[in-house]
Amino acid sequence: MPKFRLLWERLLREGIASEQTVYRPAVADTSWLTAVHDPDYVQAFCTGHLDPQTQRRIGLPWSEALVRRTCLALSGTVLAAQLALSRGIACNTAGGTHHAFPGYGSGFCIFNDLAVAARYLLNRRLVQRVLIVDLDVHQGDGTALAFQDEPRVFTFSMHCQDNFPARKQRSDWDLPLPVGVEDAHYLATLADCLPGLLEQVRPDLVLYDAGVDVHVADRLGKLALTDTGLYCREMQVLQTCLQRGYPVACVIGGGYSEDMASLVWRHSLVFRAAAEMMRQYRL
Repeated sequence: MPKFRLLWERLLREGIASEQTVYRPAVADTSWLTAVHDPDYVQAFCTGHLDPQTQRRIGLPWSEALVRRTCLALSGTVLAAQLALSRGIACNTAGGTHHAFPGYGSGFCIFNDLAVAARYLLNRRLVQRVLIVDLDVHQGDGTALAFQDEPRVFTFSMHCQDNFPARKQRSDWDLPLPVGVEDAHYLATLADCLPGLLEQVRPDLVLYDAGVDVHVADRLGKLALTDTGLYCREMQVLQTCLQRGYPVACVIGGGYSEDMASLVWRHSLVFRAAAEMMRQYRL
């Protein structure tokens, strides 16, 4: 939990972000949540009345602070998506809760911010087509299920095949990787598929889950990217999208380590890449 505040502080301290370039979201409106999630589930979580089994599946103890953090993080993804449409690129200092299903939470994820943001934009006719690029080490199972019958949202998940969740859902395109994949293999695989994917989908917006649990030192990941590989990935995704004219909204996704400073550094890489893209493209 501390990584969110520490990431924010590091971005400010190192000049990657400033008070002039930061937007603060309001708490998400309940109607945004119920456009994706079952109203009874939303009500039960927000009021602290989830049954014990559902709470255990989420993996986090309930508190009023957790409710506020969850709704602010989700609202941040909606705001980042709106900003990306007008500015070309925007990043949320949280988000990526792709294991949350319409009727329940799972894997530390309560509400699915990617699904809520996509549905928010579609319902308001701000976009006609959304591409979700999920590069977290774990499959975006909740997102895949939420949009299994929605042709306007294309879900792409490149993840470790032998990792959580044990039962995978069907994304529009799943690209499972074997355990232990390193930088060169990973980046080459991404380079082979992302340009063609963009050409196929032609989205009005890319929602990018930049999970850093693909790192070799992550305690819940089984891939082997280095810090250099992670930064190259972020640059590759952002540049591939922006040079083709597709706006990108980024969320930080998963990352798990006892070494908090190293973890925050890894999460900062997508912001560093975004800052470089803003300079290059004068966004």
